[in-house]
Amino acid sequence: MDFRDLKYFAVIAEEGHVGRAAERLYKTQPALTKCIDRLEEQLGAPLFERAGRGIRLTAVGQALLTRARQISLMMDETAREIGDYANGRDGNIRLGCVPTLAEHVLPGICQQLLAEAPKVTIDLKVSMNDVLLTGLKAGELDIVLGPMIQDDALFHTEEIMQDQMVVMASPHHPIFDRKVRLRDLLEYQWVLPAQSVLSRQWLDNVFDRHHLPRPDVQITPTVLNMILPLIERSNLLGFASKLNLQGGRGHLREVALKETTMLRRMGLTHRRDMYLSPAALRLIRIIREKAAGQP
Repeated sequence: MDFRDLKYFAVIAEEGHVGRAAERLYKTQPALTKCIDRLEEQLGAPLFERAGRGIRLTAVGQALLTRARQISLMMDETAREIGDYANGRDGNIRLGCVPTLAEHVLPGICQQLLAEAPKVTIDLKVSMNDVLLTGLKAGELDIVLGPMIQDDALFHTEEIMQDQMVVMASPHHPIFDRKVRLRDLLEYQWVLPAQSVLSRQWLDNVFDRHHLPRPDVQITPTVLNMILPLIERSNLLGFASKLNLQGGRGHLREVALKETTMLRRMGLTHRRDMYLSPAALRLIRIIREKAAGQP
């Protein structure tokens, strides 16, 4: 059964007159008559009967009209849904993000994405970069936001921002009572992530290069967002993103030292051989626009 025949049939039924339907559809009357003939032949029953100068639906015609309207509505909804998907207004995104960006950068990105595409859904995994890249390699994630990696045959990476990791302490920490040198940091206890974390390795290497002992770590949390509250409420030193200071955490202060300032290039990474849905491409566009708008 041809969908176009059904659409013409519905207009004929609404008008109750082939001539008026022909004018409305910009078709000839013989063309519409053939449309009705085809439908009646397929159904094996008449769809219209004479009613004065016009026509009216038979019981079979009334049943077909109900179905035709349902089909038309379904087709319209399907076209709208596919259009939403094709334009990135619908669909699912599997996104991986490191904790710092998830807290300070991702909310603004999601705000814009959901304003443009309110039906998009996001499966968000917040973890360390090595875990996220493993998921990306396995095809479990579409996009990863985290420290830059080397562009290679498998992964495409592009820089979206730069970040600094610095030593932090409570504003009332006694270390601020004097001019600070690198060796002075060793007089205090620290809260740092596990040695498998890149930032911890970088900091340890700083002390190694200066032939100093490594920091004395008193607390090693597995949940990284516990580091900042621990620093705020103790005399522990920590190593965290400067974004936390820009984010308005008034209970933290940077221990400014050139030697312990780690520059991090943050990037957007995806697999070269993986299909990216229109929704994922829309998210990438928003991230690029925000990156381009940074000072």
